[in-house]
Amino acid sequence: MTTSGGSVTTATQSTGRRPRVVIVGSGFGGLFAAKQLRKAPVDITLVAKTTHHLFQPLLYQVATGILSEGEIAPATREILRDQDNARVVLGEVTDIDTTARTVTSVVLGRTSVHEYDELIVAAGAGQSYFGNDQFAEFAPGMKSIDDALELRGRIFGAFELAELATAPEEIDRLLTFVVVGAGPTGVEMAGQIAELARRTLRKDFRHIDPTSARVILLDAAPKVLPPFVDKLGEAAAKKLKSIGVEIQLGAMVTDVDADGIVVKDKDGHERRIHAATKIWAAGVQASPLGKLLGEQTGAEVDRAGRISVQPDLTLPGHPEIQVVGDMMSLNRLPGVAQVAIQGGRFAASAIQARIAGRPTKPEFVYHDKGSMATISRFDAVADLGKIKFSGFFAWVMWLLVHIVYVVGFKSRFTTVVGWAVSFLGRGRGQRTATQQQVYGRLALEQLGSDFEVSKTGGRHHYGEKVDVTGRESA
Repeated sequence: MTTSGGSVTTATQSTGRRPRVVIVGSGFGGLFAAKQLRKAPVDITLVAKTTHHLFQPLLYQVATGILSEGEIAPATREILRDQDNARVVLGEVTDIDTTARTVTSVVLGRTSVHEYDELIVAAGAGQSYFGNDQFAEFAPGMKSIDDALELRGRIFGAFELAELATAPEEIDRLLTFVVVGAGPTGVEMAGQIAELARRTLRKDFRHIDPTSARVILLDAAPKVLPPFVDKLGEAAAKKLKSIGVEIQLGAMVTDVDADGIVVKDKDGHERRIHAATKIWAAGVQASPLGKLLGEQTGAEVDRAGRISVQPDLTLPGHPEIQVVGDMMSLNRLPGVAQVAIQGGRFAASAIQARIAGRPTKPEFVYHDKGSMATISRFDAVADLGKIKFSGFFAWVMWLLVHIVYVVGFKSRFTTVVGWAVSFLGRGRGQRTATQQQVYGRLALEQLGSDFEVSKTGGRHHYGEKVDVTGRESA
């Protein structure tokens, strides 16, 4: 494929020699589909808006200083470097033409068009604010490395600013952390902030007492960990309370600003919580590509943006298109990594069967391997079907399962070291936070996409000045 300042079309044309497989997304679904096709006689183009494969279940540990971003987000190119039939392309997919069989991606003003014979869409999901997207300015979500690094800066920065504050009410505001959403992500984040305040930072400050920090976990739902059975939700709530987390259920967020959050209780009463740091861990919204594909194929799309797929993960009238992971809606499958992994492998196996002239499996059958969530150091909950338990052994099992799915020996080794430092000792190996991490997202949103193009080596017309900001580049 060649590139220039404008629209780009792949040089690879249909030759009848090797089918062209385009995979959208480098998450669990996309990556495992690509690896499943490593020996297949196909040419794979994996298009993703980031250059890494993100182990999203461990993002909260990046945000709280346990792990570095590199340990949970290895480079996709490095993972696939020995797979000669796979090519990695950076770009956000903005259009899929099911008639022309093309995928269009854009990065910093450069547009690329990729032709396909087989398409696997595994673009995942982002944070949902339930129609209140303005909340994102003050309450970052937990869906990307950028999110985690911003939250790390906000969390550690709150303690630093509290050390400088003199007014008691200002110290209280800075040392109040609100986590919205009592699902697995919210529970894990609240538990780690509480441990950070009460163990790691306990002796690090002279003016403030970090152990006095308030960590509030709130949700409009009536229970903690709604996806789990009541027994495990109650065990998680009991443990969180024992380490100082305040749990407020039946509380719906109605407003968020720089200084706090407004919630409405079940009785309709509204109250305000003064808090400098707010973290949004409630709700997901599937990639906009689901809606786009629905419009072209007639497949239904639900309120969360998930597209209904056939039992074999294809779209109506389009056996060459398969949708996997958080984007798809099928039999109320949960939005967890195992669904994406198994779906990606199933889609790849279907492509292999078609190439070989064999019949494909008529239905994707998900094998539930259970759900787990950590609560605090040495404590977790595990739902393994008929077996449900909590405590230390659930925590050990959580460690082992997550180590298996961390990609690469180096990442596994450094992850274990990071866990040893944090769980056996009191330290956090990744406490570095910068102003750029905290304010970069908001600054870029205010400057707009033209700034990104002109200042970061994006699309360039030689002989023409494209610095639309009016500033001299460094």
